[in-house]
Amino acid sequence: MNPIPELIPLLKQLRLSGILDSLEARNREAIDRKLAYTDFLSLLVHDEVARRDQKKLAQRLRRANFRSQKTLEGFDFDRLPTLNRALVHDPATGRFVGEQVAVLIVGPCGTGKSHLAQAIGHCAARQGHDLLFTTQTQLLASLRNAFGVGNYERKLQTLAHLPLLIIDDFGLKPLRPPEDEAFHDLVAERYERAATLDRIRHGAYRVVLDGDSFRNPKPIGEGQKNSVEKGGKSAHA
Repeated sequence: MNPIPELIPLLKQLRLSGILDSLEARNREAIDRKLAYTDFLSLLVHDEVARRDQKKLAQRLRRANFRSQKTLEGFDFDRLPTLNRALVHDPATGRFVGEQVAVLIVGPCGTGKSHLAQAIGHCAARQGHDLLFTTQTQLLASLRNAFGVGNYERKLQTLAHLPLLIIDDFGLKPLRPPEDEAFHDLVAERYERAATLDRIRHGAYRVVLDGDSFRNPKPIGEGQKNSVEKGGKSAHA
């Protein structure tokens, strides 16, 4: 007698209906391999945990508002041959999130700053961190709009409590009142030391991309330098 039809409503009641996706396959595997009941149960539980983790990751990435699926695997390191890949991968460990310091990515237009920022964000998402990817213009506009509808404090606290906030195109446009005050409020909520820029720079990991633009390919000449070091200027705050 096949017990699966009877299990369906029970699993749904327990909010474990995802188990149905692999139940039959795991049942056949258990029979073929003559697994103990506990081993069979362990397979199902691990499947369910993996499903839930994948669902959470998909939701996290959707909320992150990435422009595209940029990853470290898709970054063309060959275009920046002197860049120390090992040091670029250091922020990808997500350690900086726990340290509560910034990763500042700087360099000429088109060298891959946005790509790296999003790639590091993807790594953080896979590690379980909630995050938001936004531009300076979008960020300040959202704070301005929140102020206009009387929701400024709630918006500020939402942004302040995100484990990771990635600000693209930071510094391309000057900050003018009242936007400079809003940005200072945000940084002040996320950090507890010194002036605004000092708070961002304090203990930060700095990624410097000094090469030719990816958007306008040119031969890479000699003497170009790329570096990553801790203690200096971008993307995460």
